[in-house]
Amino acid sequence: MAMKGNTHKAQETAATTAASPAATGEDRGFWHIARWTLAVLACLWLAFCSAVGPIYRADGTIADFSIWNALIGVVMFCVYLTLVHALAMIGDRRSYGKQSSGKARGSGDNPQTYPDDPQSLVELAASASPTDASTTERPRAIPSVVHTIHDLSGKVGGFLRRAARPATIFITRHERTIIRHTDRTIRIFAMLIVGWAWCYVTLLSAFGADVFSQIREFTSFWEQTHGNPQPYLDGTLVVNTIMDVYPTAHYLWPADPTFLTNQHNILLTLLYGGMGYLSQSVTGSPDAGLIILSGLQFVFAAFCCAATANRFLNRPFVGISTRAPLSPAVAGQLPSERGTTMTRVTTSAATRVIVLALLLVNPIVIFSTISLTKSPLFAFAFVWWFGALYELYATSGKTTESTATTHPRRTTVVALALSTLVMLASAKYGLYIVFLQLVLALIADRKRWRTYAVALLIPLIAFQGMITALTATNTIIGGDPIESKGVQLQQIGRIAQRDPDSIPASAREKIEPIIDLDGAAKAYFPNDADRMKSSGSAEDKTVAYKWRTVTAKDMENFNSAWLEMVKASPVVAIDALLAKCYGYFDVFDVPYVSAIYYVNNGKVQKDTTIIKHWFHGWRDAVAWFANGWSHIPVIGWPVHGNFWTILTLVVGAVEVVRRRWRALAYHLPMLLLMGVMITAPANDFDRHMLPLVFCFAFLALWFRRDGRNISD
Repeated sequence: MAMKGNTHKAQETAATTAASPAATGEDRGFWHIARWTLAVLACLWLAFCSAVGPIYRADGTIADFSIWNALIGVVMFCVYLTLVHALAMIGDRRSYGKQSSGKARGSGDNPQTYPDDPQSLVELAASASPTDASTTERPRAIPSVVHTIHDLSGKVGGFLRRAARPATIFITRHERTIIRHTDRTIRIFAMLIVGWAWCYVTLLSAFGADVFSQIREFTSFWEQTHGNPQPYLDGTLVVNTIMDVYPTAHYLWPADPTFLTNQHNILLTLLYGGMGYLSQSVTGSPDAGLIILSGLQFVFAAFCCAATANRFLNRPFVGISTRAPLSPAVAGQLPSERGTTMTRVTTSAATRVIVLALLLVNPIVIFSTISLTKSPLFAFAFVWWFGALYELYATSGKTTESTATTHPRRTTVVALALSTLVMLASAKYGLYIVFLQLVLALIADRKRWRTYAVALLIPLIAFQGMITALTATNTIIGGDPIESKGVQLQQIGRIAQRDPDSIPASAREKIEPIIDLDGAAKAYFPNDADRMKSSGSAEDKTVAYKWRTVTAKDMENFNSAWLEMVKASPVVAIDALLAKCYGYFDVFDVPYVSAIYYVNNGKVQKDTTIIKHWFHGWRDAVAWFANGWSHIPVIGWPVHGNFWTILTLVVGAVEVVRRRWRALAYHLPMLLLMGVMITAPANDFDRHMLPLVFCFAFLALWFRRDGRNISD
């Protein structure tokens, strides 16, 4: 009787479900269109940036938009939408294929194809061609424009398959050797050290003006605290401290002389500045200290990339029984750590070669290993952080890699906590990245909230509490609010330069104590907001921001004055915004400041005593080669940070289409990084895109593996 009752209830439930809107597909169709709408908007933004690129490279205005710009936009929109459609189609086909995977494996079909092999990826792309339309019904909710590019997607996939075949054959022949030398962190670490060694040995270090400012800042602090008073506020406003080079409003300076600031992150200032000062005291030059610092970062970069590569390529956190099989030529032949034979490799040799090649060959990655700016350090810590998050995701019990939630390894929790601290210490925006990830992780993986509290929340509170305490006690000078107003400053500067008559009298009155509009008109440069902040040496810079005389009360009127100016000249304001950020999303744009700059500039080649004599000509040749590569159309794209930024946004759009919400919970910080780019001081500045450049190979692998899920 009980069984009959349960059966009857089940039938009622099934009938109710079948009658619901969701079951009939009405809800599903609406949300399907909504997801594709988001993907289309992402493609439209990328296409629009490519369309207006020629205008702003010519220092024009959006009013110059012509039919040729529209044509560029249409072509690029089709390209990006084709790419999104092709990737979504691969994931969709993989999902449907999962239903018959057991049957296929049982019959021995394609036994050498790995789940994450690039060769299988392109084969799937090619196989999902229009010829399959008779066997698979197309979802009616997909916009018709997507179907118009279906044929092109199939042709692209076929081309990729044919192009990859020779390389795949070669790699397959050496599969066992490749896997054996990349099967653990220490071996990948050694490979990266050897592969990058030429850079550190021949170039020693790379940096810009910031590191010398940090040394000067620490030197002033040290001398002041050891009985040698330094110039400070004296009532004349004629001072030339480091706080006047990267202007910090005088109203923020404590009455008692304080020379440490959070301008370049206090912990990095203490480290870089302290090492430079020590080297200066011992050797008479900061060069030795800079070389040591670059060496430490070089090793840290190799460790971060190796640790994350091991998590993605070897998945040491997954049980042996759940690992994917090797090809017949290799399976069962690799020795384990205990000397026994077992199948423990999860990633094909081809994938390993691609991942390591992106790390070992790309000049952006190589030069960043020795570049002493905050962005490379943050980016390498982000790579480490990304790998730890992947392990937590993969062991959450809600993926095909793990069917039950497992307790995270202690080393992973420690790695996540340490990488979080390094990120917070190296970039101010790290605070927002970590906070966003904390919120999303608690939503996506609530059962392991203690892990995220220990590895994300505690470091966040501890670090921010330290900064707040140091600022409150006047130990350091806090950041100037003007630093976060790059977009607004550019709009004010462009309006003052190109449409000054539109500025209302009330806005002039409000902005006058803060910004010298005449100086702003001279200082404005479309690609860089630092000039609007009056950055630079006190002797030769144009003063736009009145940091010496502005007060906290004056700053209260900044936003209202800016808004009045924007309302009075909206077209010029839009121009200022687009001119400052379009390059991050325009694949045709060459970086305004590339990673190559830090290798070969006047600070390195002229203002040093040891480094400038070490392979001086070789440094010029390396920079010449990298710059030449960067300026070759299409071939030079991989040397641009915006190329990887665009691909990351495309992958994010596909994840929305494929409903991979849980994966998106771990990838949205990358979208926030794109927001950081838009608000950053400069347009198309490679260093702001480094985290996306370094992580893209791992993001692609993550995306590929998630293709085995129908949905999250």
